[in-house]
Amino acid sequence: MMGGDFAPLEAIKGIQQYVQQKEQRAHLVLLGDEEEISSLAAEYALPAGEYTIVHAPQVIGMHEHPTRALKEKQKSSIAVGFYLLAKGEIDAFISAGNTGAMLVGSLYSLKPIEGVIRPTISTIIPKEDGGSGLLLDVGLNSDCKPEQLNQFAIMGSVYAQNILGIENPKVALLNIGEEEGKGNLLAQATYPLLKENKHINFIGNVEGRDLYGGTVDVVVADGFVGNVALKTSEGVAHLVRHVLRESLAATVTSQVGALLSRSAFADFKKRLDHTEYGGAPLLGVKGACFITHGSSNANAIKNAIRVAGEFVARKIPQSIERELAALHSPSARR
Repeated sequence: MMGGDFAPLEAIKGIQQYVQQKEQRAHLVLLGDEEEISSLAAEYALPAGEYTIVHAPQVIGMHEHPTRALKEKQKSSIAVGFYLLAKGEIDAFISAGNTGAMLVGSLYSLKPIEGVIRPTISTIIPKEDGGSGLLLDVGLNSDCKPEQLNQFAIMGSVYAQNILGIENPKVALLNIGEEEGKGNLLAQATYPLLKENKHINFIGNVEGRDLYGGTVDVVVADGFVGNVALKTSEGVAHLVRHVLRESLAATVTSQVGALLSRSAFADFKKRLDHTEYGGAPLLGVKGACFITHGSSNANAIKNAIRVAGEFVARKIPQSIERELAALHSPSARR
C-alpha cells in the first residue's frame, strides 16, 4: 500500500474500484501504515469484510539500495509481503514500490520453479488488431544464455495462453533482421533452440517495428534489449499523445474535429494506457508476484489485482513447471 508515487491514496481508490465489480473477488490483505490505511479505507467506504490490514510501519524509498533496504527494513510493506507470500499466508503480492527491492525479495523469498535457470519479468504490449501480446525479459536479466531465452519462450507461451486467452501463441525472437543467422552471438545461438522447441509455436525472428503489428504474440529478448525496447516504446507513445494534443488544440477546426471524434480518441488513449494491463508478472517462481509502475494510478491497481487473481486461479506456476519438465524429459531430447 505504501509503494509508488501516489501511495497509499491511489491504491485505496484502486481497491474501491475493484470491490465495486460484480464478479468473484479476492480477499485483500493491505500492507502498510495501519492508521493511515484505516483512515483512507473509512473515507472511501471500503466494505469491512473485503480486506485485512497488516501493519508494516517502514517504507523502502524508490531510490534506496534494494538488498540493503530489505535487510535493514524488515518491517517494510515489501519485506512483510514477501514473508507472507513465502509462508503461504497470501496467494499473490502486488506492489508499485521499489522495483529492485521487489525483484531481490522475490528471488530470495520465493523458490524458483523446478528446472528454471532464472526467473523473468514480462510486460503486456498492445497490438494493432486490438489484442495484446507479451514481451520478456524486460529488465531482470541483462545478460542471458540461449537456454534462458528458450525457457522464457515457454513461460511466455503459458502466460499468453492462460491469461491473454491466445490458444496457440506465436513466439518470435527479437532481432535486427528476420533471416535466420542474423544478430549477435546470443541471438544466433538461441534461434536453433527455439526452432527445435516443440512446446512453443516459434515463427522466427522479428524486428522492433513488428512488436505491435499483430503478427506475433510472445516476443523473447534478453533483459537489456527488452528493457530498451519497452522504454523506447513508452517514449514514443508519450510523444504521440503530446503531439496529438498540441495539433488538436492548434485551430478551431481541429478542436471541432476533436469533439466529434471524442470516442475514437478515448479508445486510442485506452489502447496505449499501460494501466489497463495490470502490471508485470514475475515468471519462473513458485508464487504470484506483480510489479506495477511507480506512477500507478487507481486503474492500474485495480487491474493488477484482477490479473493476479487470474494468475493464481489458473495455476500459472504449475503450468510452467509441467511444460519445462516435458522439455527436459528424455523423450523431448530424442
